[in-house]
Amino acid sequence: MWPAGALYCAVATLRRGLYASGLLRTRTLAVPVVVVGNVTVGGTGKTPFVLWLCERLAAEGRRPGIVLRGYGGRNRGVLPVGPAADPGLAGDEAVLLARHARGPVVASRDRVAGAQALVDQGCDVVIADDGLQHYRLGRTVEIGVLDGVRRFGNGLCLPAGPLRERERRWEGLDFRVTQGRAAAGEWSMGLLGEYARAVGGDVQEPLSALRRVHAVAGIGHPQRFFRALEGFGIDVIPHPFADHHRYSEKDLMFAGDEPVVMTEKDAVKCERFARPGLWYVPVRAVLDDELARRIIARLRGS
Repeated sequence: MWPAGALYCAVATLRRGLYASGLLRTRTLAVPVVVVGNVTVGGTGKTPFVLWLCERLAAEGRRPGIVLRGYGGRNRGVLPVGPAADPGLAGDEAVLLARHARGPVVASRDRVAGAQALVDQGCDVVIADDGLQHYRLGRTVEIGVLDGVRRFGNGLCLPAGPLRERERRWEGLDFRVTQGRAAAGEWSMGLLGEYARAVGGDVQEPLSALRRVHAVAGIGHPQRFFRALEGFGIDVIPHPFADHHRYSEKDLMFAGDEPVVMTEKDAVKCERFARPGLWYVPVRAVLDDELARRIIARLRGS
């Protein structure tokens, strides 16, 4: 598949060059835009990082808003997303963000229109989730998030490898965040999850209380979730699904009476058929606060 990967990389590089040269028009907003994205395919921990950044900006007195495509949702317009939104319409990540973010969330395939809607609501900084390759939206700061274990894989672009752009794109970002062990010039990020919460309810249990579970993950890197559960001494029966999988009740019917444990991103799509024995693990990003100070300082200078 490497010829197809080489063509993909060439097209991505050409497209970026056309925007950089002005041959394709970039739209600049009246407020700073922080783009958070990947140079590889998903499973990097980008959503927890966006929530962490939103929290830090709000703590500094800023009014952040989040715009994202709403991948997996049916929406085609500019959709304000609330905590009770339908993930089938808005997308699972959009609903997850809306439940935790300190600020409004908008799902829009047209990132410029979605970002402008946030500005119209009074946001003074826009966070574009998964917007690294959407060059029509001008940006003040670019932040990349990377899986510290898989990193750049075989170094090839899609479909031959995991890269969305050539590896050198990573080095040109303003800030580089790596989940797990970071290389020189990168900021290390951990994901902390210590308890399981009932899907569709408020009851929670420490993960250390679980012994054997069916583990469900429809995310970019399901094995990371399974390994995290195993780190608590849990005997895991793994059930990986495709990223953004649309669950049916039958997907969660397994032999035996072991509890079913999933990610929160999966849980927002499973609440409509919640039952006893379904649990999810909420996680939060853990980073050095110095990174937040540097990002905020960069925004002050914009």
